[in-house]
Amino acid sequence: METTHNITTVGVGLISVGWMGRLHSRAYKAIPALYPELGIVPRLVSAADTAKAGREYASDVLGYEKTVRDYRDVLADPDVDVVSICAPNFLHAEIGIAAAKAGKPFWIEKPVGRGAAETEAVETAAVDAGVVTCIGFNYRHVPAVERARQLVLDGSLGTITNVRGRFFGGFSSNPNDPMSWRFSREYSGSGVLGDLMGHLVDLVHYVLGPISAITATTGTYITDRPGLPGTPDDGKMIPVENEDYATMLIRFDNSAVAAGALGSLESSRIAVGPRSEYGIEIFGTEGSVRWEFERLNELEVALGRSNTFVGYTRAMADASFPEFSRFQPSAGTGMGYDDLKTIEASKFLRAVVGGEATGSNIHDAVASARVLTAAEESAASGKWVQLSPVPGQTANVRPA
Repeated sequence: METTHNITTVGVGLISVGWMGRLHSRAYKAIPALYPELGIVPRLVSAADTAKAGREYASDVLGYEKTVRDYRDVLADPDVDVVSICAPNFLHAEIGIAAAKAGKPFWIEKPVGRGAAETEAVETAAVDAGVVTCIGFNYRHVPAVERARQLVLDGSLGTITNVRGRFFGGFSSNPNDPMSWRFSREYSGSGVLGDLMGHLVDLVHYVLGPISAITATTGTYITDRPGLPGTPDDGKMIPVENEDYATMLIRFDNSAVAAGALGSLESSRIAVGPRSEYGIEIFGTEGSVRWEFERLNELEVALGRSNTFVGYTRAMADASFPEFSRFQPSAGTGMGYDDLKTIEASKFLRAVVGGEATGSNIHDAVASARVLTAAEESAASGKWVQLSPVPGQTANVRPA
């Protein structure tokens, strides 16, 4: 990094130039315009991708100064100050550990590992190296979610009694979609648990506090998928090795803002109808809130217990919601998914240059992964599994 005239230039390395890698790159490039007070100018230095098309896109469209095939070349580049890890899930832990050992702060997509053990290995490497980390838990950055978190923390909803969360997607609902790495235990680990439920668990941790106990069950309903065309499995039906649907009951830790509350969480990758129906409902003794990703710029709020005209008020995000005014001038002009990644990038880079660390970190990834691993254990045993809070995570806890 180089600082000149109060402007710090941060060299960026990218690993994998797929959809998420391109989104990370756009988020970095938006920082000077949307967060000028940070005084940070990202410099897109080096991008790695095994595919020629990915490397060409990185240089010709995104503007990276150089491209390489091997991610290790990005990590070894002295001009690279931070790294975005956007490779397929089964490579996350390997690359995350390598980035930490290279002394590079990293922004990594979830799941960080195929279960708690791999995620904890990345945590150990990051802590040993003392590098800043950021996890792609983008839903926590929605201004309406941040506003809901504030309402929980300041007591506006009273004592939190229960929560319902669901992350339903239909992206794997077609049984004719071919077998891919997402359906393999070797390459993906769990199925919808690591893919969608991990986001939901982090959202619950961030808004309400650490989960202390769960019981869960899972199901696989599309049990076989066609082999990938052009591979030895072409023309065969291949068994799916992980779950399509998962549901769990949860109890919150005594340290949580929602201490003593109960909840239910469920996720599906084969839901027919929902596209990105990612929502959370929080109920307290004085009110409740509801949020749904498909209407991410709205928060439904009910406060008070009057017997007349009881119901929800639709509050549209505006300048009173955290971060919103950076992106849009007024209510009714909505933010989008890409904006959430820009917020995430700003928190990452702020921490990298020595500012306040307010974003998600590797400890949050471990906290979520432990819940998901506990869910698999519970689904196998039929029993409740107890959990302890992970030190260093950014869960919503009661003020000391």
